[in-house]
Amino acid sequence: MADRLGGGARAGGGFVVLVAALISLVLVGCTFGPPPKDVDARYDQVQGRFAGDLPDQLQGLLDAGVRLSGSSGGIAGVWVPWAGEWKSASGTVSFDEGAAPVTPDMGFRATTATGLITCTMLMKAVDDDILALDEPVAEVVSGLPNVGDITLGQLCQGTSGLQDYYADLKGNFLGNPERRWSNVELVSDALASSRTGEPGARWSYSRAAILLVALALQESTGKSWSTLADEWVFEPLELEATRLPGDDELEPAGVLGGYATPGGDCAVVTDLRSQSPTIGGAASGAITDLDDLRVMTQVFAQSSLLSDESAAAQWATTVSMGDVGWQQYAIGAETYGPLRGTTGEQLGTLTAAYSDPESGLTVVVTLNNATSGPKFVRELAFALVSLASKAAPAEGRTAPAVGLPFALDQTKAHLNSYAKCPLPEPAG
Repeated sequence: MADRLGGGARAGGGFVVLVAALISLVLVGCTFGPPPKDVDARYDQVQGRFAGDLPDQLQGLLDAGVRLSGSSGGIAGVWVPWAGEWKSASGTVSFDEGAAPVTPDMGFRATTATGLITCTMLMKAVDDDILALDEPVAEVVSGLPNVGDITLGQLCQGTSGLQDYYADLKGNFLGNPERRWSNVELVSDALASSRTGEPGARWSYSRAAILLVALALQESTGKSWSTLADEWVFEPLELEATRLPGDDELEPAGVLGGYATPGGDCAVVTDLRSQSPTIGGAASGAITDLDDLRVMTQVFAQSSLLSDESAAAQWATTVSMGDVGWQQYAIGAETYGPLRGTTGEQLGTLTAAYSDPESGLTVVVTLNNATSGPKFVRELAFALVSLASKAAPAEGRTAPAVGLPFALDQTKAHLNSYAKCPLPEPAG
């Protein structure tokens, strides 16, 4: 499978982004799309925890994931509409002596789920004829060098050919996590680096591409990412915990911190609780919580904030992420069989969120040590959802057929193989 964290040698370069002088009031004053469907009403979610010993089995998986990843703590939830739900936490908020236990209602870093929001906003702009998926980004964002005919749709589908600046600059981020970065610096790094391919030719995840989408939205509407997200996503969905922190908000209150082992020595752990949200910005810098990310992932998988035409366009064309046919990428999200969502890394944090739009089966999990990489938390999410999908249906309910393309034993084996700095198993 292709790794989400593509590399590339850093080179100099830059550009000046010019804000459009005149914005039509008609455009920025429009409403966008139909109201979202109530996700619980759509799936008739059974309220309450799963019956039997399933919660204990899920807790065992989360505990193992926290230990194997070298995290101090983690948070996870699984929603099975025909059987119930499970939300839990494991470990402590930090490795400090006497640290408080993690709770399921804590905030955490959304990582690349931030890009789900940004690409949803692009589709909403398409709905209202502000932008078009086949529109070249150079015609929307002023002063961009070396972008050729890359389109807005290719930016969100991962086929722009732009490198992911995160891998290239990760050493800089770890060495000075509180440094403030501008979108110009981060996108310039990608534009000055070698390309992963011609536009539209192959998939390669790029945070720089998502930042360019955010710039296009800003120039075409005259509004910031946060303002658009409030109006188009957060307020319609009544999300209260999700936001992009201010540029100087280094350690948001109530948000699970992060760790990493950058040098390969598992005994040397870097504390990343204080970090600049500008490292990820509109691509991976948002914070959220378990309930908010569950709603966002289900709504994104359904495309229920969009018109029928845009919803169809979002999933009509997918590109391969690897050698296995069920690993695909649509506009803004990964697809693994019936599951749609994302797995990603932000400095010191790993987060995964997936939902099946037909059955409503959904999983969200976050860990506060990024050393093992995004594949680790993806496999933990797959393990949790694989186990929960077998939950006995509640009285009067019938379990639908959900064809997950992986098995619990496979995901457990992958967890062990991806774990880089596991903590010792507890005595006894």
